[in-house]
Amino acid sequence: MADLDALRTRFSHALEGVRGPGGGPDPAPYADALLARWQEPQRRYHTLTHLTDVLDRVDVLQAHAADPDVVRLAAWFHDAVYLPDRSENEERSARLAERALAEARAPAEKTAEVARLVRLTVTHDPADDDPDGRVLCDADLAVLASPPSAYAAYTAAVREEYSFVPNDAFRAGRSDVLRQLLALPRLFRTPYGSEHWEETARYNLRGELELLAS
Repeated sequence: MADLDALRTRFSHALEGVRGPGGGPDPAPYADALLARWQEPQRRYHTLTHLTDVLDRVDVLQAHAADPDVVRLAAWFHDAVYLPDRSENEERSARLAERALAEARAPAEKTAEVARLVRLTVTHDPADDDPDGRVLCDADLAVLASPPSAYAAYTAAVREEYSFVPNDAFRAGRSDVLRQLLALPRLFRTPYGSEHWEETARYNLRGELELLAS
C-alpha cells in the first residue's frame, strides 16, 4: 500500500524545488489530482507502486541529473494520463504537465523541460548530452532489472493492463517491444544503471522473449 501522505510531501518538495517555497499555490491539490490519476481502475502496472519505484530510483540516480527536482516532476507526470488502448498517453501526459505546472507557477523553462522529459519516455532513448533524460529513462526502465519474482509480477501486471488484447496479438506486440529494447546499444545510460541494471535487465528480457515464443 502506497503512503499517500509521503507521496504528497515528495511532490511538494519537488515543486518547491523548481519554483521556490511559497512561490505559488499550495502544492497539495496538484499532488492529490495526480494521485487520483495514478489510482485509476484501468491500471495494473502503471500504479502508485510504479510511481513510487520511479521516484525512488531518481533518488538513487540524482547525482547524475542536472536538475533532480525537474526529473522528479517528470516522473510524477510521465504516466499521469494512461489508457492502455490509446497510443498518445505520453503526449497527453506532457500537455497535462504544461497546464498544471504553469498554473502552479513553475518557471516556464522548467515546465517546458518537464514536458520534454515526459515525451522522451516514448522512446527511452536520451541523447548523450541529456543527463536529466538519462536519469528519468533509467529510473523508468529499472523494473527490467528486477529479481525473478518481481519481474514475473511486472509482466503479469502488464498483461492484465492489456487484457482486452487477444493472446496471439499480445505475444506479437510484446515480443516486438522486447526486441526493440534488446536492440538498443545500452538500456541504461547513467553509470549507475549501466553497472547495476544492464546485465540483469537483458537477461530478463531474453527470458521473457523465449517464454512468449514457446
